[in-house]
Amino acid sequence: MAMFPHERSLVKKLEGRTFVLLGVNGDDSDKNDVVKAKNEKHQITWRSFRNDRGGSDKKAVAEEWNLQGWPTLYLIDAKGVIRHKFVGSPGNEKLDKLIENLVKEAEGGGTKSGG
Repeated sequence: MAMFPHERSLVKKLEGRTFVLLGVNGDDSDKNDVVKAKNEKHQITWRSFRNDRGGSDKKAVAEEWNLQGWPTLYLIDAKGVIRHKFVGSPGNEKLDKLIENLVKEAEGGGTKSGG
């Protein structure tokens, strides 16, 4: 939750560019209306999925992706390749730089980002 303000700023700053923010809600609530109310309260305008099995035999997102802690961030390039993974925040400045490099690369104006 501590990252929500910065995530909101990223969504606004990169609006209209080759960037998507997806969230996974690790809240224990199994009620859509509770999750929806929390998203509204925290002004989460990007897609945010519940960490559940969807009533099936599938694994929850955290299990499927083998999350070791919350938050876990994956920076995925335009080709679907995981380029960076962080358990916990890497810091806004580092995160912004890596994202900007990936966005530029996706838009044809950059080289592969390091980090």
